[in-house]
Amino acid sequence: MARTAFWQSSDDEAAVRRGFWHKIARVGATLPFAEDALAAYYCAFDRDTPLHVKATLLGALAYFVLPFDAVPDFLPVIGFTDDAAVIATAIRLVSTHITPLHRDAARDKLTDVLKSSS
Repeated sequence: MARTAFWQSSDDEAAVRRGFWHKIARVGATLPFAEDALAAYYCAFDRDTPLHVKATLLGALAYFVLPFDAVPDFLPVIGFTDDAAVIATAIRLVSTHITPLHRDAARDKLTDVLKSSS
Protein backbone atom coordinates (compact mmCIF):
# COMPACT_ATOMS: atom_id res chain seq x y z
CA MET A 1 0.00 0.00 0.00
CA ALA A 2 2.67 2.55 0.98
CA ARG A 3 4.65 1.58 -2.07
CA THR A 4 2.06 3.07 -4.44
CA ALA A 5 1.11 6.12 -2.38
CA PHE A 6 3.34 8.42 -4.43
CA TRP A 7 2.17 7.02 -7.73
CA GLN A 8 -0.76 8.71 -9.44
CA SER A 9 -0.85 6.09 -12.16
CA SER A 10 -4.08 6.96 -13.91
CA ASP A 11 -3.36 10.69 -14.20
CA ASP A 12 0.37 10.42 -14.90
CA GLU A 13 0.08 7.56 -17.34
CA ALA A 14 -2.79 9.16 -19.23
CA ALA A 15 -0.86 12.41 -19.64
CA VAL A 16 2.21 10.59 -20.91
CA ARG A 17 0.14 8.42 -23.28
CA ARG A 18 -1.60 11.44 -24.85
CA GLY A 19 1.44 13.65 -25.11
CA PHE A 20 3.85 10.94 -26.20
CA TRP A 21 1.97 9.85 -29.32
CA HIS A 22 1.28 13.43 -30.31
CA LYS A 23 4.96 14.35 -30.01
CA ILE A 24 6.24 11.21 -31.74
CA ALA A 25 3.85 11.82 -34.64
CA ARG A 26 5.02 15.42 -34.86
CA VAL A 27 8.80 15.05 -34.49
CA GLY A 28 9.57 11.32 -34.40
CA ALA A 29 11.01 11.21 -37.90
CA THR A 30 13.65 13.79 -36.94
CA LEU A 31 14.66 12.37 -33.56
CA PRO A 32 17.79 10.21 -33.50
CA PHE A 33 16.59 8.71 -30.19
CA ALA A 34 13.01 7.98 -31.31
CA GLU A 35 13.47 4.21 -31.24
CA ASP A 36 14.85 4.37 -27.69
CA ALA A 37 11.94 6.59 -26.60
CA LEU A 38 9.47 4.13 -28.11
CA ALA A 39 11.18 1.15 -26.43
CA ALA A 40 11.04 3.02 -23.12
CA TYR A 41 7.35 3.72 -23.72
CA TYR A 42 6.54 0.08 -24.43
CA CYS A 43 8.48 -1.05 -21.37
CA ALA A 44 6.81 1.55 -19.15
CA PHE A 45 3.35 0.36 -20.16
CA ASP A 46 4.12 -3.35 -20.02
CA ARG A 47 2.15 -4.85 -17.13
CA ASP A 48 5.11 -7.11 -16.27
CA THR A 49 7.45 -4.16 -15.72
CA PRO A 50 8.20 -3.52 -12.03
CA LEU A 51 6.79 -0.34 -10.51
CA HIS A 52 10.16 1.32 -9.89
CA VAL A 53 11.11 0.80 -13.55
CA LYS A 54 7.76 2.21 -14.71
CA ALA A 55 8.29 5.26 -12.49
CA THR A 56 11.77 5.85 -13.89
CA LEU A 57 10.68 5.52 -17.52
CA LEU A 58 7.46 7.49 -17.11
CA GLY A 59 9.41 10.31 -15.47
CA ALA A 60 11.79 10.44 -18.43
CA LEU A 61 8.94 10.22 -20.94
CA ALA A 62 7.02 12.94 -19.11
CA TYR A 63 10.09 15.19 -19.39
CA PHE A 64 10.13 14.48 -23.13
CA VAL A 65 6.41 15.20 -23.49
CA LEU A 66 5.98 18.23 -21.26
CA PRO A 67 6.59 21.65 -22.81
CA PHE A 68 8.74 22.83 -19.89
CA ASP A 69 12.34 21.99 -20.71
CA ALA A 70 15.79 23.04 -19.64
CA VAL A 71 16.49 23.52 -23.36
CA PRO A 72 13.41 24.46 -25.44
CA ASP A 73 12.66 21.87 -28.14
CA PHE A 74 12.21 24.47 -30.86
CA LEU A 75 15.91 25.45 -30.80
CA PRO A 76 17.67 24.00 -33.85
CA VAL A 77 20.26 21.27 -33.24
CA ILE A 78 20.29 21.47 -29.42
CA GLY A 79 16.53 21.53 -28.74
CA PHE A 80 16.17 17.84 -27.96
CA THR A 81 19.58 17.19 -26.37
CA ASP A 82 18.22 17.43 -22.84
CA ASP A 83 15.34 15.10 -23.70
CA ALA A 84 17.79 12.61 -25.23
CA ALA A 85 20.02 12.77 -22.16
CA VAL A 86 17.12 12.19 -19.76
CA ILE A 87 15.77 9.25 -21.78
CA ALA A 88 19.26 7.74 -22.24
CA THR A 89 19.94 7.99 -18.51
CA ALA A 90 16.61 6.37 -17.61
CA ILE A 91 17.18 3.57 -20.11
CA ARG A 92 20.66 2.96 -18.76
CA LEU A 93 19.27 2.70 -15.23
CA VAL A 94 16.64 0.12 -16.18
CA SER A 95 18.14 -1.45 -19.31
CA THR A 96 17.72 -5.02 -18.07
CA HIS A 97 13.95 -4.53 -18.10
CA ILE A 98 13.75 -3.33 -21.72
CA THR A 99 13.27 -6.59 -23.57
CA PRO A 100 13.78 -7.55 -27.21
CA LEU A 101 9.97 -7.47 -27.52
CA HIS A 102 9.94 -3.80 -26.46
CA ARG A 103 12.74 -3.05 -28.95
CA ASP A 104 10.97 -4.91 -31.78
CA ALA A 105 7.69 -3.10 -31.09
CA ALA A 106 9.57 0.22 -31.07
CA ARG A 107 11.28 -0.55 -34.37
CA ASP A 108 7.98 -1.57 -35.99
CA LYS A 109 6.17 1.52 -34.72
CA LEU A 110 8.98 3.82 -35.83
CA THR A 111 8.78 2.29 -39.32
CA ASP A 112 5.03 3.03 -39.33
CA VAL A 113 5.60 6.61 -38.13
CA LEU A 114 8.24 7.21 -40.79
CA LYS A 115 5.97 5.81 -43.53
CA SER A 116 3.04 7.98 -42.47
CA SER A 117 5.16 11.14 -42.30
CA SER A 118 6.55 10.78 -45.83
